[in-house]
Amino acid sequence: MTTKPPAKVQEAAAESLEKIAYASVSTIATEEPNDQNRLGYHVWRWLKSKEGTLEQAVKESGSRLHVSTADAVKTISESLKKSGVM
Repeated sequence: MTTKPPAKVQEAAAESLEKIAYASVSTIATEEPNDQNRLGYHVWRWLKSKEGTLEQAVKESGSRLHVSTADAVKTISESLKKSGVM
């Protein structure tokens, strides 16, 4: 029996909303990598829908952060401002 190689993954463009969202959380210390991915997803979802606040999105993610929620929100919003999406 043979197995097929995994499908190739195409990277999103650097200026895409997904890349910007995940890059904005890349410097935030979390318990494990999946917490950072979950946080990035919730930031992306917030950017896409603009429902609620960024602080609500961070809390809703349920990510185990090594910093306070306020510090995480500040770091993310600064990164988003630099990227020009906020």
